[in-house]
Amino acid sequence: MTDTATETALATRPWLDAQRPVAERVELLLAEMTLEEKAGLFFHTMIGMGPLDEPNPTFSLPSAVEYVERRHMSHFNLLGVAPTGREIAEWHNALQRLAASTRLGIPVTLSTDPRHSFTDNPGTAMLSGPFSQWPEPLGLAAIRDEDTVERFADIARQEYLAVGLRVALHPQVDLATEPRWSRQAATFGEDAELTSRLGAAYVRGFQGRSFGAGSVSTMTKHFPGGGPQKDGEDPHFAHGREQVYPGDAFELHLRPFEALIEAGTRQMMPYYGMPVGTAYEEVGFGFNRSVITGLLRERLGFDGLVCTDWGLITDAEIFGQPFPARAWGVEHLTPRERMKKIIDAGADQFGGEACPELLIDLVESGDVPVSRIDESARRILREKFELGLFESSLVDAEAADAIVGKDDFRAEGEKAQRASITLLVNGHDGEPVLPLRGRPRLYVEGIDAERAAAYGDVVATPADADVIVVRLQAPYEERPTVFESLFHSGSLEFPAEVVDHVRELAEHAPTIVDVYADRPAILEPLVDAASALTVNWGASDEALLDVLTGRFSPQGSLPFDLPRSMRAVEESRPDVPFDTADPLFRFGDGLRY
Repeated sequence: MTDTATETALATRPWLDAQRPVAERVELLLAEMTLEEKAGLFFHTMIGMGPLDEPNPTFSLPSAVEYVERRHMSHFNLLGVAPTGREIAEWHNALQRLAASTRLGIPVTLSTDPRHSFTDNPGTAMLSGPFSQWPEPLGLAAIRDEDTVERFADIARQEYLAVGLRVALHPQVDLATEPRWSRQAATFGEDAELTSRLGAAYVRGFQGRSFGAGSVSTMTKHFPGGGPQKDGEDPHFAHGREQVYPGDAFELHLRPFEALIEAGTRQMMPYYGMPVGTAYEEVGFGFNRSVITGLLRERLGFDGLVCTDWGLITDAEIFGQPFPARAWGVEHLTPRERMKKIIDAGADQFGGEACPELLIDLVESGDVPVSRIDESARRILREKFELGLFESSLVDAEAADAIVGKDDFRAEGEKAQRASITLLVNGHDGEPVLPLRGRPRLYVEGIDAERAAAYGDVVATPADADVIVVRLQAPYEERPTVFESLFHSGSLEFPAEVVDHVRELAEHAPTIVDVYADRPAILEPLVDAASALTVNWGASDEALLDVLTGRFSPQGSLPFDLPRSMRAVEESRPDVPFDTADPLFRFGDGLRY
């Protein structure tokens, strides 16, 4: 841009002057905004890659043009995975150019759920795709090292920046105190002190030592702690709406949030759940003034941006099945009334919603004053300015592929996968089975045979094997709808046929069992059958086999207790850590070679 063009732009849009203080720039822009343009700021919803002027058929979403030009929206949560970083970057740049063409040219803020691990649940996380691949946060907690967590977050920051992702809808610092709860994989486990330390390192890595144009803003969740779910059910669904505190441990769950506020986290997401039997109003946390304003803003002093969890206001359809709004405790209210209650509670943005006409009506009718709208708009605009989006909203698409998933980033992620694997049983009666030596004849299940062939001679039947290696998923119950079945809930016991099969295999040769422990499975029947037992939180076949063969020594330690029985789980208090009777393995357990 020439000097004359720059002067003209600054004369007509003085908020673009980066020499002015951010607070002044916010007021200059706010003064120019219509009610419709302000209302658009409040909606942070899903978007999928594709032509900007066409609805997205994969996710049944309106077009980007509809969102940006007609609804004046500029905050989007990117769904789906692209084959390359460059493709994401190019699409992002096209979206930013669309935003720049609007009357005020307010840039888009693009956010994402986690993209670096092994989870594939479109309601909580995405497949890693072109990004480097790391263990889930539970696996980072198993490594127990703040420097590793900060390094992961710094690498993720660089990869996000390369494609235009500027808000991380994470970290998740809920305490995993209810063993059945489906969201534990993205936590740092059961211990408040460890979660606080690792969560703070995560924020430092994503945001940097000072917040600015090189930062990715962290939206910490799920305030004030989502772990204490009644019966371990998930509050995405009506039967999981209640959070209970029979151990009177509400304050314990606040500790990680206090630590991350001190570390500088910029945004906060209240959870879906509604507290039962506490001093707080029995409505979902996103509607809860006593929690958002009274606890978060006034007591804890948080002045960052508060965005509700997704879909509190309007009903939706997911995978062709009805999905009601998560309006727990206020189901009787209309969408308009729910929106007003969220505003009155003190939230700034509505996650997963795209209905600015309701907010416009609330203001025009006098039910919500313009001053209240301006209060949140200032926080939202401040974040855009401090992220440097008004100065540089576009990314270098040419460079994206060189940064996203580059070799040394992948190597560090793979090292973390290996380090997180936790060895719990290594032989019986003092005779270790691991590490495996030489080139044993291997019979494998749940492992790619071609990959296993690099470590031994793969055989077709258990009877021909020297060693058997089996990878299992922690058990869960199938639920009635497709979407709910993605949330692993219910019993933690392995079905009898799985246990019987492992026992049958063990009759042929020493059998090593590895369990993906996205929840703390009941492992006692497997301990009796297996010669060695490991757990992981996201690790490739090569990562596991490197540990089993001694190419990499096991370093992981359990981030939670592993209960001995479902009876012990059912009798434990959901809000109290380490509360199952006589656990089979304890927090911190992990053998070494």
